[in-house]
Amino acid sequence: MDSRYEIQRRVGGGGSANASPAMGAQSRRRKMPPRPADYKLQIIIIGSRGVGKTSLMERFTDDTFCEACKSTVGVDFKIKTVELRGKKIRLQIWDTAGQERFNSITSAYYRGAKGIVLVYDITKQETFDDLPKWMKMIDKYASEEAELLLVGNKLDCETDRIITRQQAERFASRISGMRFCESSAKDNFNVDEIFLKLVDDILSKMPLEMTNNELSNSILSLQPEPEVPPELTPPRMRCC
Repeated sequence: MDSRYEIQRRVGGGGSANASPAMGAQSRRRKMPPRPADYKLQIIIIGSRGVGKTSLMERFTDDTFCEACKSTVGVDFKIKTVELRGKKIRLQIWDTAGQERFNSITSAYYRGAKGIVLVYDITKQETFDDLPKWMKMIDKYASEEAELLLVGNKLDCETDRIITRQQAERFASRISGMRFCESSAKDNFNVDEIFLKLVDDILSKMPLEMTNNELSNSILSLQPEPEVPPELTPPRMRCC
C-alpha cells in the first residue's frame, strides 16, 4: 500500500506500549487525505434497450456482472476514479434508458458529456439499425467536442452474431472522430479498454497545463445542465 495512506502512529514515548488507549485511538485517525482529482469527467452510455449498457458500466466500475439486469428507468450513474497520463480522473458514468419514452429525460445528460459510448448488440439487427437514431440525439444535444466510441457488445455470443465487424467499422468510418471496438461485459473482454481509451482521447485534447479557472470550466457539475429547447439547438450533421 502507498506509504502516503499508512496510519501515522505518532504516540509519545516512541510508540510505547504504555501509551493510553485514548492516545492510540487518536493516532489511528491521523491519515493522509487522498489526493484530489485533477479532472472530473462525465461519460454517458447510450443505445437501444437490452444491448448491455448497464452491464458494461457495472463491469467497469464494480467488476460485477448480472445475468438478468433490469432495464434502466431514466438514468443511473456510477463513480470511478482512474489514473492516466499522471493525472487522477474522477469519472461520472451515466447509464441511460434505451426506451424512447425516456428521451426527454436523458437528453439533458448529453450536454455535459466529454465522452459518449454508443452501444449495440452484435446479435440483434434492430439495435444496429437504431444507430442513426442515436446519432441524431448526439447531433442535437451533445457537444461538438465530445469523444465518440461505437461498441458492439455481447461478443460472448459470437455463434449468434448477426452484425459483422466490417458493417460496424463502415458505420463508424462515416462519423467524424468515432472509434469502434467490440466487447463482452459477461466475459470482461475489452471493457476496461473501452473506458480508459475514451478517457485517454479526452485527455489528449486538453492542455497539459491549465489554470484553476480553465480547470473549473472543464470539470463536471454533478447536476445536468438545464434543458435547452430543441429549436434553439442547431444540428451538427455529424453523421454522413
